[in-house]
Amino acid sequence: MRHIILLVAILITCHSYADTLSDAEAAYERGDYSTALPLYKTLAEQGDAMAQLILGVMYHFGEEGVPQDYKTALKWYRLAAEQGHAKAQNNLGVMYDNGEGVPQDDKIALKWYRLAAEQGIAEAQYNLGQMYGNGEGVPQDYVRAHMWYNIAASSGDDDASHNRDNIAKRMTPAQIAEAQKLARECIAKNYQAC
Repeated sequence: MRHIILLVAILITCHSYADTLSDAEAAYERGDYSTALPLYKTLAEQGDAMAQLILGVMYHFGEEGVPQDYKTALKWYRLAAEQGHAKAQNNLGVMYDNGEGVPQDDKIALKWYRLAAEQGIAEAQYNLGQMYGNGEGVPQDYVRAHMWYNIAASSGDDDASHNRDNIAKRMTPAQIAEAQKLARECIAKNYQAC
């Protein structure tokens, strides 16, 4: 009997969660942020990483009806990022890269970009290309920059191939060949330890 009661409680909780998520998504999609915000907040406080990401975005950019608040955005991004949510990891990296709500810190930005890039997030791969190309948080390394831009381009980032081609103008043919080899190896390793 105890198992049946527990199963019913779980099913009710799952149904309630699904309804809340569905209602939050629908409100957000139609631009009704004043309705979406408390629904996402409820889910986020229950540990839902996607809801935490969305709250982070809402506060980061000050979506209609939600004041821009970098500290709150940072809080929600961090909670989702620490659960392994790749887009939250990238967005947290952006906040550290730009000094939004935190002191600007290339090393911390690099850490979060790398974690997101390892999960295949093209924007994070592009951001790593930027960091290596500009020597931000790492020694300037055109080979690594080219590699990350190449990977980001293959992951669907439209600007990455342009930046890759621009950086190639500063490289020798041997450096370009090395960068292409590293990109192939990194993709083959599923972006791990690149």
